[in-house]
Amino acid sequence: MKRILITTALLAGVFSYAGGFRVSLQGVKQLAMAHTSAHTDDASVAFFNPAGISFIPSKLSVAVGGFGAISEVEYQSLETLQSYKTENPVGTPLYAAIAYKVTNNVSVGLSVTTPFGSTVKWADDWTGREIVQKMELKSFLFQPMISYKFNDWAAFGVSYIYAKGMVDWDKAVTNLGGTLNINDEKATGSGFGVGFYLKPSSNLDFSVAYRSPVIMKADNGIATFTGVPAAVLSSPQLNVGADGQDAFKAKLPLVDEYTVGITYKITPKWLVSADFNYHGWERYSKLTLDFENALVGNQADKTILVSPKNFKNTKTFRVGTQYMLTDKFAGRLGYYYDESPYTDKYFIPETPSFDASVVTAGFGYKFGKLGVDLAAALSFPEARKVDNSYLNFYGQAKAKAMYLGLGFTYNAF
Repeated sequence: MKRILITTALLAGVFSYAGGFRVSLQGVKQLAMAHTSAHTDDASVAFFNPAGISFIPSKLSVAVGGFGAISEVEYQSLETLQSYKTENPVGTPLYAAIAYKVTNNVSVGLSVTTPFGSTVKWADDWTGREIVQKMELKSFLFQPMISYKFNDWAAFGVSYIYAKGMVDWDKAVTNLGGTLNINDEKATGSGFGVGFYLKPSSNLDFSVAYRSPVIMKADNGIATFTGVPAAVLSSPQLNVGADGQDAFKAKLPLVDEYTVGITYKITPKWLVSADFNYHGWERYSKLTLDFENALVGNQADKTILVSPKNFKNTKTFRVGTQYMLTDKFAGRLGYYYDESPYTDKYFIPETPSFDASVVTAGFGYKFGKLGVDLAAALSFPEARKVDNSYLNFYGQAKAKAMYLGLGFTYNAF
């Protein structure tokens, strides 16, 4: 029996809306201004900086919204010159936040977001089908928080992060004539966030925030072989049993993020914002799958499979602006540049990431205490070479992506 190919990227199967598998879609108003963070108009600031909730101009604030993310990746083999495109469904990241001012100095809040997750789907007969055919990732981050306002211009906030996620990954096992599904719907992890928010004048906002890594633990995973003869499943070379199933464990880091943001109001109607993000992708150096019985590994213990990832830390640069066209109607524009966390040598089709320039725009309208916001973004990923000798995966790749967002805010009193 040939050695079974199970080169992996468990839990990381997304088309990158940002560098790596981070999805920067946690606020419609923010996205319209390049997803910048130093804004305290409503509860959506809770995800970006827990200290920002101290400066929301309302005792109670609620923000909800969602996005439609349309993406496509095209890969061409340099050996056959044949091209393949992904058939990704529309991604639907969501967010919700609530903030309440308990006293003049103390505010509490809750943010629920999906910062890691989407689906990448390749054709069943594509050349990289033994790496991935389809991978779906979902994650939810729940962040309760508290903020203390020292005076009229400075606040500190802290949040606890509880993460829950799932992965559903299909790949071909051609030499056995079947497929393998990797599934876990109960992965969990935890982390924290801290931040300072300063508002030294009515014209200037300054935000500094850190969100810790969250180690997602998949302790109840099930690996299922289908279409493989029962005799092969039970053979000493595979050892998964006649039902084709085996248990596995794995861990995946949802990486940490440093953010510095500033907003300056040039005139009463016109403001400009800028952000710098630093992402700690280096902690994703490898992925280890620990199977219960399956002898599909590449270590001395053949139940353990280690796949190199070698991600590198990345930066994102953002600049956005808002102009009040009337007292109730705001127009917004933005641009950001986002780095891919890996080189051509480690390009992987489960997370087809690209250096990308993104142009954003949107509008907002206030109906009394209710606000409605629309945003759109168009990504221009840079085409790149595919040169992964570990996966024996060579060629070139390019991509395109577009995002649309609709959000609502309510500042009650």
